[in-house]
Amino acid sequence: MLYANADQSVLGYLGRALSLEMTAVQQYATHAKLVSAWGLAEDARILHEESLEEMGHVERVISRMLALGAAPNASMLRPVKLGTCLSELLYAGAELEKDLVELYSQAVHHCAKNADHDNRKFFEGILKEEQEHDAALTAWIKRLETIENPSVSRATF
Repeated sequence: MLYANADQSVLGYLGRALSLEMTAVQQYATHAKLVSAWGLAEDARILHEESLEEMGHVERVISRMLALGAAPNASMLRPVKLGTCLSELLYAGAELEKDLVELYSQAVHHCAKNADHDNRKFFEGILKEEQEHDAALTAWIKRLETIENPSVSRATF
């Protein structure tokens, strides 16, 4: 089903993206349920919304793969990282977001180098959203650290 002109590297990036995005959906959905069980309803809501945003990325990656003639197959999901408190869960989420940002950055670079403007634009769109997710998680972690350790001045951030 592959088109003769499908860039195998692009398909590789899409395959890895699908696995990481599915991992993110699974991780954020699990974290939302765990945090809800801890009685942190607002935090659970935010994590649930994050899982839905990542599911949107899954759908976009699948659509892109199909458009390029590739069968989607998320074959390498990572195990969910659990924790004993909200900040541990957020650190796990931030680690995953950084991996996604790195993957999409590499894909954008590859496409730019090969003058593949359509795929570059596709990867840039999701990259921007993942960078925003990473920044939001980082800010959330910093807010928690300030609450947990009030002697830390906001000016040090």
